[in-house]
This record gives sequence, structure tokens and C-alpha cells, in this order.
Amino acid sequence: MGTAAPPSADISRVAALRALRSDPIGLLERVSSVGDVAALPMPRFPVFVVDHPDLVWDVLATGNHDFMKGPTMQVAKRLLGESLLTSEGDVHHRRRRLIQPIFHHERIAAYASDMVAQGETASARWVDGGWIDMQQEMARLTLDIVGRTLFDTDIETEDARDVGRALTDVLAQFNRVFSPFLPISERLPLPSTRRFARARDVFDRMIYSMIAQRRAEGAGGADLLSHLLRASDEGSGMTDVQVRDEAITLFLAGHETTSNALTWTWYLLSQHADAESSLHAELDAVLGDRAPTVADVPSLPVTRAVLSEAMRLYPPAWAMGRRALEDHALDRYILPKGSIIVVAPWLLHRDERWWTEPETFRLDRWTDDAVSTRPRHAFLPFGGGPRMCIGEGFARMEGELLIATIARRWRFELDPGQEIALQPVVTLRPKHGMRMRAVARRG
Repeated sequence: MGTAAPPSADISRVAALRALRSDPIGLLERVSSVGDVAALPMPRFPVFVVDHPDLVWDVLATGNHDFMKGPTMQVAKRLLGESLLTSEGDVHHRRRRLIQPIFHHERIAAYASDMVAQGETASARWVDGGWIDMQQEMARLTLDIVGRTLFDTDIETEDARDVGRALTDVLAQFNRVFSPFLPISERLPLPSTRRFARARDVFDRMIYSMIAQRRAEGAGGADLLSHLLRASDEGSGMTDVQVRDEAITLFLAGHETTSNALTWTWYLLSQHADAESSLHAELDAVLGDRAPTVADVPSLPVTRAVLSEAMRLYPPAWAMGRRALEDHALDRYILPKGSIIVVAPWLLHRDERWWTEPETFRLDRWTDDAVSTRPRHAFLPFGGGPRMCIGEGFARMEGELLIATIARRWRFELDPGQEIALQPVVTLRPKHGMRMRAVARRG
């Protein structure tokens, strides 16, 4: 039983709050250097950073009953409502059971052809030697895939632009989570608050339009939206608001994380010619001149390693929070009730105790032998425990199939003038986009 208080980072509350807004990753790295459990001084509530695979697993899985989602997800309720991502307790369990069948491995496999088709459509847009913003291209591609696979809907180009702008406005709000003024500022007619309201209106318009259309058609399809509309929640049909909350959550989460993972993947490949050559050699040997299918996925270990290594270095969900519902003993410490615990895959994935040359992009980390020598929970791009991302299988297959589909036809060169910087909001975005030149490998 722990009794001691964790060591604290040598930084004032005001300085920590400023650093959290200007350089949150740098702040977490500074705090974690104090110990595997370290206190981060904050104005509103006690905050602790946990950075060891076993201790992280205790928070996320073994001892998860002592925790609820952290303040970021409470703020997210302003947009996502009471959804699978934001709900707690019985509501969360019911929603997860309700949605789980949509992500069964057989159902996911059926989505593969749509994923590849959308990847081929994107590839056909590019011109050999032409410049593209890879971040925008991957966001558009993954939005199209979510629309087609989960909602049986084609997202119009203008709608996609509206969603992209609205999502950027929404994500910009989350750096205010730990501000002592948030309870007041979110009720004031500030420019940021008005932008958030406009963004929410964009999502509501799109989702409610889909709901109305699907109800008019009888909701007889196999897509997620039809499934939700047919579902029973404690013996009664879900209301449109409940369907909206789940649909908007999966609509946004289903493309934002994967688009970022793919953007960072193309960037890393452009900087590591040996890895890029290994990927191309595998695709040429396995696929030749044809597009991939779901049956090819087990035969593409290099493709799988490329995605894993990209998510290790640039995890889309770079940090996650929990709030302690009770005093919780962790290692030799007590984390008091009401405190916030921060778990950061960014820290775990770059810890030299578990990863040799952690800053280096290396595909040999993903052989069976290499994986077996690491702590099991040193790699957590999708979280862990009962709140592990329900769409992991979907996202994994999507990422691997899109890398295979695109890389068999294209390679990409980074604009020498492109500044690479992190924008760690809820997800890990490139701050200044990702301008790259498309170079054709085959017709």
C-alpha cells in the first residue's frame, strides 16, 4: 500500500499552465524525468503523470474501476454529447455492447474493398511531380472512407471542407481544459466560443441530415447509422439525439486519428529511404500491378511495421487523462481522489528503457522476436483496458490497406521548405500542414 506523495516537477503552477498551452509535450517530458509517477503543479486540481508500462496498465485496465475519463472528455461532451467516448458506467457499457457488432472482424473485413476503392480514387487525383498538402489529402480520404463504410454515404467535397474547418476550430478549444477560467470563459460570447458553436452546427447539420434520410429509407441497411436507428436501448428505440451523439463521435474519431497517422507515415517514409525501399519491394512482390485486398493483409508485414513505427513516433492519441474516483495506490504512492492522471503514449513510445534509439524510425522493432522482448504495454496507440478504442481493428486495417494501395503507385518527397512542428491538441497533428511532391512509381 502506497503512502508517499509522488515527487513534483520543479515548476510553478502558472509556468506549468503556460507550458501546457505552448508546449504540452515538452512539459510532460520535463515532468516524467522526475520519476515514473510525478506531480505536475496545476491551478484547478492535482495532476500526476504516469510513465511506466506496468503502472499505466494499472490505471487503464487493472485498476480502471477507480477512475473515470479526465477533463478533456468532459469538455468534449459539449460537442459529442453522452456518447461511447464520453459516457461512464452503465451508459458506457450499454453503448459499447450496442456498437461492438459494427466492428466485429468479419464486418470490418467487408469494409476493405471500399477502403481500397477510396484510396485508388485519391491516387487518381494526384499528378506526377505535383504538390499536395498531405494532411488535407489524408483527411479528405479518411472522411470519405468513414462516410462510405460506416454511414453508407458519399461526403460531398464542400461538406468535407466544412468538416475540416469545423474540426480544426473544435480541436483548438481543448488547450483551455486546465485553465482556471474555463468554467467562466466557455459561457461568454468570445470569438473562440462562437467558433465552437458554429463548428457544432456544421456537424449537427450533416449528422441530422443523414439520420433523417436513413429514417425515411427505413433504416434497413448494414451500416452503422442504420444499426443505431434499429437498436434498442433498454427496450426502447434510441432517440435522434442519442443516435446523433454516437454517430458524430464515430464520424469524427473514425477519420481524424487515421488521417494523422497516415500523414506522419508519408513524412517518415520520405525521410527514410531504406524503409521506403523495403515497403516498395514488399508491395511489388505481393501485389504486382493489382490493388490489395483484405486477404493480402497477413502477407504484408513490412507495411504493418511501417504503420506501427509511425504510430510509435507520432501516436495520434498522444496523451489521455483519467480522474481518480477514490484514493488509488500506485507503486509506492497514493493518488488522491479527484486528481487527474495523465498517461502519454508519446512518453511510453520514446522511452529508451523499452526502445533502442527511440527517436529513430526502425522497422526491425516489429519482428516477433523484437516485440517479445519489450514490456507488453510499452506500445499503446489505441489505449488499453475496457475503454480501449473500439475501432482499433478498423483503423489498423484501414491504415495498412491505404499504405499498400497508395505506395504501390506513389512515393512522396517533402518540400525542403516545409517546417515540421507538432500541434498536440486532442490528436497529434502537423502544425503547418505537410506539403509534399507526388512521384509516380507506376501508371
